Amino acid sequence: MFDTTKELLDKIRLGEDTFLELKEVRFRGTQVASPGRNDLADELAAMANGQGGVCVMGVDDGREVIGIPLELLDAVEACVHEVCADSIKPALVPAIERRSLPDSEGHIRAVLTISIDRSVYLHESPGGHFRRIGSSKRKMSTDQILRLAEERNRTRLISFDETVLERAELVDLVPDLYEPFRTELTRDLPRDFLFKLGMVAPDKTGELRPTVAGVLTASTDPTRWLNGAFIQAVAYRGTTGTPGGSADYYQLDAKDIVGPLAVQVTEACRFVERNMKVAARKSFGREDLPQYDLACILEAVVNAVAHRDYSIQGSKVRLKMFADRLEVYSPGGLPNHLAINQLEHRQWSRNQTIAALLSRSAIPAADWLPTRRQFFMDRRGDGVRIILEDSERLSGLRPEYRVLGESEVMLTIWAADPFRETASTTDNGAQL
Repeated sequence: MFDTTKELLDKIRLGEDTFLELKEVRFRGTQVASPGRNDLADELAAMANGQGGVCVMGVDDGREVIGIPLELLDAVEACVHEVCADSIKPALVPAIERRSLPDSEGHIRAVLTISIDRSVYLHESPGGHFRRIGSSKRKMSTDQILRLAEERNRTRLISFDETVLERAELVDLVPDLYEPFRTELTRDLPRDFLFKLGMVAPDKTGELRPTVAGVLTASTDPTRWLNGAFIQAVAYRGTTGTPGGSADYYQLDAKDIVGPLAVQVTEACRFVERNMKVAARKSFGREDLPQYDLACILEAVVNAVAHRDYSIQGSKVRLKMFADRLEVYSPGGLPNHLAINQLEHRQWSRNQTIAALLSRSAIPAADWLPTRRQFFMDRRGDGVRIILEDSERLSGLRPEYRVLGESEVMLTIWAADPFRETASTTDNGAQL
């Protein structure tokens, strides 16, 4: 929205309306004094509850470009991020862009634009529930809140991974990433092919744009639109990850794994392979005993990225390695009233399109990643059973699934028995 400088200036000259809010920024030292955080939160939430829009920071009510000092741009952006994350429920993740605009005398000033999409959720801010109508926010009555909540609930009947991303363009999907989904019988042009895959869908104007599933599987950096769409991997020396001076708390390796989902899964497995220990038993020759079954780790990470709730903005898949266990955290509770003890026996998917795409995405050939499957996702729904049975066969302990509150599922896979017994002393390649 308002992509060019001329478009934005023309809009500012016309003044505020449903899609435009102007804010002068004042400072107290290096801190943002105005607009107040609660006021800004109310304005941004009202846009999300309405039709979306753009808030321009650095322009006063008289439509004059005042600008923001360059050295204070970081402070303003940090303030906006904090307001969207802490003062609006559920949190907003806007597109924040630094722009240069001329003032009335032709001097170039720095401003910040905050682009808000029409949300599929009903957002509450410090002042209550607001909706943007014309050039102002209006507090909604109880009846209006209920009607809007019902409307947004109907919208969410569409799986979130099928949601169109208003700020994404078709060119953001990379042919090298989506062309491998073609078969010998595929004759469709790229736009039709992407539509059939669920990677693109029409927006409210009818223009085709990438979906959540599209950018997750066929863009080089999904975090441009979904800021939690990555895997945070950490390997610790000991059996705890709690800071406080203990020698047990020490990071051996850490990596934020980004890219399309297939790359994230592969690199997460590579992270585990690189950091896990391998023992050697001497009986009738050398027998290697890995700390974890990498085929099970592959299943666990695929499930985490395929079934997580991508609508929980800012939350990422977390992978933690300890001396005696590995933990995988996936944002979002279990859907459809599914219970933990049903995971092994029931097939389910929060993101049908993502699951379908991963079931057609080939696992790259690698000597270090042994697997009996050709594709990342198993259509038969045997992934959880493989994790439970094969990991228990190696370690002697059955992996554990837990639901943490209503917003995260945690899987614990135990290390092979020798490594639990010698949790902090066994080196890679140690002989047992």
